[in-house]
Amino acid sequence: MTLKRLLVPSLMALTLAACSGGESSTETSAAVDTAAKSAETVKKVAAKAKTKPTLGSFGIDLDNIDESVKPGDDFFRYVNGLWIEKTEIPADRSNYGGFGILRDLSEDRVKVIIEEAAAKNAPKGSDEQKVGDFYAAFMDTDAIEAAGLAPVQGDLDAIAAAASHEDIARLMADPVLGVPTIAAPFISVDAKDVENYIVYMTQSGLGMPNRDYYFDDSEKGQGLLEGYTQLISQMLKETGADNADARAKAVVAFETSLAEHHWTPTKRRNRDLTYNKMSLEELTAYAPGIPFKAMLDTAGLGDQTTFVIRETDAIQGMAKVFAATDVDVLKDYASARYVLGRAAYLPKRIDDASFAFYGTALRGTKEQRARWKRAVGQIDGTMGEIVGKVYVNQHFPETSKTQMLDLIENLRASFKTGIDNLEWMGDETKKQAHYKLAKFNPKIGYPDVWTDYSELQVDRDDLIGTVKSASLWNWKDNISKLGGPIDRDEWGMNPQTVNAYYRADLNEIVFPAAILQAPFFDPNADPAVNYGGIGAVIGHEMGHGFDDQGRKTDGDGVQRDWWTEEDGTAFKERADKLVAQYNAFEPLPGLNLNGRLGLGENIGDLTGLTMGYAAYKRSLNGKEAPVIDGLTGDQRFFMAYAQIWQVKWREAALQAQVKNGPHSPGEFRANGIVRNFDAWYDAFNVQPGDALYLPPEKRVKIW
Repeated sequence: MTLKRLLVPSLMALTLAACSGGESSTETSAAVDTAAKSAETVKKVAAKAKTKPTLGSFGIDLDNIDESVKPGDDFFRYVNGLWIEKTEIPADRSNYGGFGILRDLSEDRVKVIIEEAAAKNAPKGSDEQKVGDFYAAFMDTDAIEAAGLAPVQGDLDAIAAAASHEDIARLMADPVLGVPTIAAPFISVDAKDVENYIVYMTQSGLGMPNRDYYFDDSEKGQGLLEGYTQLISQMLKETGADNADARAKAVVAFETSLAEHHWTPTKRRNRDLTYNKMSLEELTAYAPGIPFKAMLDTAGLGDQTTFVIRETDAIQGMAKVFAATDVDVLKDYASARYVLGRAAYLPKRIDDASFAFYGTALRGTKEQRARWKRAVGQIDGTMGEIVGKVYVNQHFPETSKTQMLDLIENLRASFKTGIDNLEWMGDETKKQAHYKLAKFNPKIGYPDVWTDYSELQVDRDDLIGTVKSASLWNWKDNISKLGGPIDRDEWGMNPQTVNAYYRADLNEIVFPAAILQAPFFDPNADPAVNYGGIGAVIGHEMGHGFDDQGRKTDGDGVQRDWWTEEDGTAFKERADKLVAQYNAFEPLPGLNLNGRLGLGENIGDLTGLTMGYAAYKRSLNGKEAPVIDGLTGDQRFFMAYAQIWQVKWREAALQAQVKNGPHSPGEFRANGIVRNFDAWYDAFNVQPGDALYLPPEKRVKIW
């Protein structure tokens, strides 16, 4: 899941997945509404004209099937093998597949919307002016080159002027400046008091993807660490620093010391460990090396007295490192990371250096994305709902929303029956599970209340100033929630985002418009295909409410244990079996999946396919599904599921995905799940001796 707002380079604006949002309004500019209404006619005509599935004759592209592969040996390759052989990963991508194809389509559509807005002589302050001017400013590379580092020199001077640890801490807390912080605050619903927002604090501060990259002794790992050190040296040279190589090593040594205290990605998933409420006095006494009061005052949070600390001893340990580190090293750290954070808005040499490490070295991507594509991403992240409203009117028929709501209710009913039939769960826990399922709130396509961007300032002639304005607007919007009612209309993704999510504290499942297209959903496809595609995705998001962490939150969004001890043990036994299955998968020689890190997503996939299949059978009302192109309904269902995970990876990107998780690569999201389904064995005559075969007693069923 991605956030709907650009996390412009201020870690003070850091948020957890799906928790970003803003003050909403039903109003957008009249010009956007006019454009949307004029597009409505075109959309309706196009919808009437389209009656055939997008893929194949019933929703699956049979030309991608590799008949040389037995379904029982590699179901993913059986369904997608010829696509894999004939598809080249675009040079600007680290992986490519169904998600990437739809993201390209969404990107193209958004570009048209943005360029139409940019072409208008829109009045200042209008939505079109903001979209068009931000796009124009980001695309004006001549102006960016001519300006050099002048637009950021004032910020670099402020960093250079720091004389104490408290000065550095205030710089880190500035929501406009964009200096990385080691203890990043964000605003979210209090997980144990869901009628109120609270300030959370989480570990931060690393320039590499996670702690493990600082301690990888392999040749590749050491090469990446050296490449990162060289990148820091180059950024320091850009600021005019002398002896940059030695100073860069000191910066990386500082980050390595921070990394020693960082929690692993697996540990950070555990909700039992990440809710630790402290008063400001308790926090200051617990981690005295960080001047929290000065930071909070700078961030506009000086009136807050209570906080939730996610990674307690990590922040405590990093506070000691911070206090023991020389101010000059901290200034170099702040300067180098500041420039890296602004790389996209600075001269090409800086932008290219950042991409060479983060894009090519870390993920194997050969080329930087076209500037216009990155501009689209900037606007999506900063003011995405402006273009989202037009996107919906042009590209999302209301009939799709109606069909989705019907699918969701069928999935919900099937999940209810599934809970009733669980032999390992007692009645007391079942009652609570039913309550939670009944309270799932589905959001489909687009928000009912759109975000109001009227206070966001955009200046075509000042890209850095605009980025700062966006960062400040986003942060003010977030902290304005404190003390107010919970905004249940808020979305964590734009309508044009190809993704979906579950949010525990609001107990909601959210499906933006852009994912409701083939291969996931096609209103003209065979029902088996839609249940195996978007039905499994719906079930996946529902499943997150009942995965190893989601199960720790009740139907009202409150984090608490609502399980009997016996049922909790029974759940864990089944989950541990799934962990063991995924631990055995080896995407690359010597590199196995981390079944514990991926457990939530893998339970989501297992639940999604279980409920999607049950809902498909329910939809048949006791009748036999027709045979289409020689394929039974069950075969089409499972093939549709494998089709949605169609993807190719560059090796470096695959390594990074496995290390950082939590999503398993597509091959294992398909193969790792279907092998636990009796119906899949029957549909494709999978027998002992086939590579994916599991004896019935080893097949995992949780929900």
